[in-house]
Amino acid sequence: MLSEPLPCSCGLNHIVHNGGLYKRPFNEAFEETPMLVAVLTYVGYGVLTLFGYLRDFMRQWKIEKCQNATEREEQKDFVPLYQDFENFYNRNLYMRIRDSWNRPICSVPGAKVDMMERVSHDYNWTFTYTGRVIKDIINMGSYNYLGFAQKAGTCQEAAAKVLSQYGAGVCSTRQEMGNLDKHEELEKLVARFLGVESAMAYGMGFATNSMNIPALVGKGCLILSDELNHASLVLGARLSGATIRIFKHNNMQSLEKLLKDAIVHGQPRTRRPWKKILILVEGIYSMEGSIVRLPEVIALKKKYKSYLYLDEAHSIGALGPSGRGVVEYFGLSPEDVDVMMGTFTKSFGAAGGYIGGKKELIDYLRTYSHSAVYATSLSPPVVEQIITSMKCIMGEDGTNVGKARVQQLAENTRYFRRRLKEMGFIIYGNEDSPVVPLMLYMPAKIGAFGREMLKRNIGVVVVGFPATPIIESRARFCLSAAHTKEMLDTALKEINEVGDLLQLKYSRHRLVPLLDRPFDETTYEETED
Repeated sequence: MLSEPLPCSCGLNHIVHNGGLYKRPFNEAFEETPMLVAVLTYVGYGVLTLFGYLRDFMRQWKIEKCQNATEREEQKDFVPLYQDFENFYNRNLYMRIRDSWNRPICSVPGAKVDMMERVSHDYNWTFTYTGRVIKDIINMGSYNYLGFAQKAGTCQEAAAKVLSQYGAGVCSTRQEMGNLDKHEELEKLVARFLGVESAMAYGMGFATNSMNIPALVGKGCLILSDELNHASLVLGARLSGATIRIFKHNNMQSLEKLLKDAIVHGQPRTRRPWKKILILVEGIYSMEGSIVRLPEVIALKKKYKSYLYLDEAHSIGALGPSGRGVVEYFGLSPEDVDVMMGTFTKSFGAAGGYIGGKKELIDYLRTYSHSAVYATSLSPPVVEQIITSMKCIMGEDGTNVGKARVQQLAENTRYFRRRLKEMGFIIYGNEDSPVVPLMLYMPAKIGAFGREMLKRNIGVVVVGFPATPIIESRARFCLSAAHTKEMLDTALKEINEVGDLLQLKYSRHRLVPLLDRPFDETTYEETED
């Protein structure tokens, strides 16, 4: 074990210094789910499941109208293309609260948004638009961390100018006729921003992970992946053909045990050494609001001579004194991270992703990455949006606007988290993470919370099973530098009111630091392709 938690004077949180690895306090804790709430949540899902089977029975005998997709009668004797049972959850549970998702926005996703009103007359199977637009909804759901998603300002003006010069699309890959001078400029800027030798930009953040990991590892390699990694990392790992082993979320004991086992036992059956061992982690985990214990991960990586792949999709721009991500947040060297991945879709208000690292790594990926060889190049106006916003963050636009936005985001994050905890809600994650999960638990409260907040002109994202564990449904707030204190106070007032209405204030101020959670050898699983 690399570290020991040191309790702070408040008695509610734990500040971890970890034997000198951390240059700053690391305050991250998760409050236990109250036993009664957990039991009632399981009961709620059980009742929904029973009613689901009852309604499926009624649909089968034409007592209730069946509106879900089914095999045609003349194809009943065929091997089914569509497994009806797989849709049980969508049909009977998700459909009840479907109106909480896919809401159509008709404005820039800034601090406030406009939303098209829709209604359903058949219990969310279909929606019709009323023609009314709900104006000025406070946006607490978009990943607009630094407020660069805007329709006016230097970024918009620069993108409009490039649009008139280059057009909207490139219509080719980077290796053919799609390599513009703007792409070259962007990659040099990204490398300088990250403090690495070289970088490469891609047109899609999801594909940056899913298409590049298979180029880095393959059969005979071992991937050690955090159990809460994003789907793009999971897909990339599976496509690679490497052996995948899962370690408990942010648990360094679990990771070190897997590393030791990998070194001692080698590959299954043959016992040969692994060709490569690659650790996959994220900077900020988008469902938990937690920050990776990067100093400890790097210490383990060096100790066991493995490689580190860091996904900074949510942390780049949002963490660190100058917005350079989780590496800067901990005061570490970019050279200690072998593969630095991130996206432009959040803090930069654009689209696409990047990978940064050694020049040899990037040159290799330019040739062997499917995203580089087969995907169409980034749109020129999008590239200019990234360049302009990144220069603003770096202060190269001649102003302090970028630095002020980074500081404002940090202030908003701490203020919002502190107020929610004072109200009595159970809040997950790190105190510096702009992703703030508020625990709802029960399935009926997922839809109720989203609807009640929308009635009060607050747009929120609610998340449930299977995106989270079955008893850990939540609302996820994303803070932005564009949020004013008045907006946050308005949102907090309404959240407090809805929390009382739905009885969501479960907190008993018994926080369990992640490091103190007992490590159970059965909590990780091993899969082989």
